[in-house]
Amino acid sequence: MTQPPKPDPARLRDAATVVLVRRGPEGPAVLMGMRGAKAAFMPSKYVFPGGAVDAEDAAFSLAVEPDPVTLQRLAIVPRAESRVTPQQILAAALRELAEETGLLIGRPGESPMTGYAEAGLMPDASGLHYVFRAITPAGRPRRFDARFFLADARHVQGDPDDFSRACDELSHLHWVPMAEARRLELPFITEVVLAECAAMVAAAGDGPLRPPASVPFFDNREARSRFVQIGAGA
Repeated sequence: MTQPPKPDPARLRDAATVVLVRRGPEGPAVLMGMRGAKAAFMPSKYVFPGGAVDAEDAAFSLAVEPDPVTLQRLAIVPRAESRVTPQQILAAALRELAEETGLLIGRPGESPMTGYAEAGLMPDASGLHYVFRAITPAGRPRRFDARFFLADARHVQGDPDDFSRACDELSHLHWVPMAEARRLELPFITEVVLAECAAMVAAAGDGPLRPPASVPFFDNREARSRFVQIGAGA
């Protein structure tokens, strides 16, 4: 019997990541954790919670969608092989946050999403701001088309220091002062996203976080990297 071909681990997969920021008297801090030493992708590096978009994410309803600018920019997916929707990406971001940290951003309601079902909540994307996009360069053991979202920890339901429901994918989960985060062992793209988010948080002061003027996009699908701005002037 002919065996079906094995999936290519280096094929490009859609992904979503949440940069969760907590602001206080001592300055802003960002939630980070360390990937395992044996992980195929970015081993032993400190990263933001996130991961691949799953097919099941398309079935999760959102209690509230984000601002129209975020939705418009997320709809720009210049990859013929991808059928991912903005809502699916947003659901994946909130699901990954729940799985890897145990933290929930939701409103009262019913949802089958992990963590939210037990808490009687529906995932709420209204506080997610699309701030960065990057495609992993060729030749890496895993490749992702990743969208990064900035969110304020004020939207978290419950104790933002309670990681007891987190899976074991990230270790050393903790709030890192933004001014000190670059001292950690970070992937290059994480450093770049961190700098973008730090600038946005500084610009917001004590006020609400706002969508950026445009979304930086490192497009590494081809041999030569391409840098563009998504939604410039929107």
